[in-house]
Amino acid sequence: MRLRRPVLAATLVPAFLAFASPCFAESSTPIAVNNPPAQQNALIDLLALMSGKCKTLKIAGRTFACKTVAYAHGDKGRVNFAVAIDDPSDDSHVVSFSGENGKRADDNSYELPIDRMLLNSKHRPKVDGLPVPAEQASTGICRQTGNFAAKKVSDITCSATDSEGRKYELLFVSDGTPVSVRRIRQSSPSIQDPFK
Repeated sequence: MRLRRPVLAATLVPAFLAFASPCFAESSTPIAVNNPPAQQNALIDLLALMSGKCKTLKIAGRTFACKTVAYAHGDKGRVNFAVAIDDPSDDSHVVSFSGENGKRADDNSYELPIDRMLLNSKHRPKVDGLPVPAEQASTGICRQTGNFAAKKVSDITCSATDSEGRKYELLFVSDGTPVSVRRIRQSSPSIQDPFK
């Protein structure tokens, strides 16, 4: 069964992980996105859900609370740290820090260079009933302390700036609950896997 990334992710994690489209800082103020969407389909091969609190979540200068944070690894090597935003008016409000070629410095740390932000809301166009992500070219980095093999993540920090100069920040701190990891299928041996 081959599904597009947003469809599969949303099937696994209801409504919260429909990988990103323009984020609405306030329901009437969309963030303009000037990048065409990527035309690649990818399957999620690993999904890790983390429980805790966003001590900092800033999107284009506005502060938000989050519901949860997830790590999604695609079978083509793309990784997203997706943040479900606590927005009572929009249960599809998700922002994702997205990149490739993440590296583990040791067994307890992981770094992901960010090359795009994925922004999602209920106002995005839909495919198969789910909002389609909008992508904004960006530069930045995410750092994770802990590891998925041990099902322990202490914190995640992300910082990125998009091509329009908007800044995105995340400081997520775990509440100590073990990470829920789901390996959906084996990834290609040539793709960086957080378990190897």
